[in-house]
Amino acid sequence: MGAGMPRKDRIDALGAVALVGFSAAMGLNQALIKLVNEGMAPIFQAGMRSAVAFPVVMLFAFLMARRLSLKDGSLIPGIFTGLLFSAEFMLLFKSVEFSSVARISILFYTMPMWVALGAHFLIPGEKLTKMRVLGLLLAVCGVVLALSDQEIAARDDAWKGDIMALLGAMLWACIALTARTTKMSKASPEMQLIYQLAISAPVMIGIAFYTGDTYREMTYLLFGIFLFQSLIVVGVGFLTWFWVLSIYPASNMASFGFLAPVFGVLAGWQILGENVSIAIVGALVLVAIGIVLVNRKPSPK
Repeated sequence: MGAGMPRKDRIDALGAVALVGFSAAMGLNQALIKLVNEGMAPIFQAGMRSAVAFPVVMLFAFLMARRLSLKDGSLIPGIFTGLLFSAEFMLLFKSVEFSSVARISILFYTMPMWVALGAHFLIPGEKLTKMRVLGLLLAVCGVVLALSDQEIAARDDAWKGDIMALLGAMLWACIALTARTTKMSKASPEMQLIYQLAISAPVMIGIAFYTGDTYREMTYLLFGIFLFQSLIVVGVGFLTWFWVLSIYPASNMASFGFLAPVFGVLAGWQILGENVSIAIVGALVLVAIGIVLVNRKPSPK
């Protein structure tokens, strides 16, 4: 999968197609979670997804001769990110039971905002510029606008899902910052994902069995959707991301980040029949512009 391909200094057509496909998979994620929640309890589903995706990522890493090591100082931060990953996805999988997929997608994919805010204090050379501050402010306005959507806000417990999605986004940002500020940075991207899948699978499955909340009304169709989500969305999706990361400039890839919430809103509308209100569309535009501005690198002087 791209073995032997030279690094490139810009995103070409192949890279763009791969990034759009990855963003579509990430946007589809929340809608599939909500569907499978009918057959599997959220935390159990999240743990089983990690368990199924783990061997796929391991196989890819071995076939592509990726560096997998526990002796490079990444073990402790790797375990820590695995626990953060567990909490992040327990929150995300539960959130769609309370709020709409469109709203959850907008709130969850505010992750770059929290990374930029944390990096300002933790990473030298990552200070907030005027452009990034503007992006943060636009994204915050987008979040406020999404929360003002009256159709969802009218539900008594919708706020629970909204808070879970925002906390999940913050935990996702914590994982990214941990990977950049600790010896986790010495691990290959595949090894970082392996840590997260290896830790989260037993943690979440164990919690599910402890609480007695595992299967619900499982059907063959829902099981098929679950396998698609585990193998294609997580396995192939993230491996595509790693492949693109190994060839194309990361700074250029970041500009595609706004597509994930767009596809998330579209998936909620097309798959689940959710109503896309003016407030949701406005929130999506504000958050998307905010993501682009936050990821924008200043021009070299």
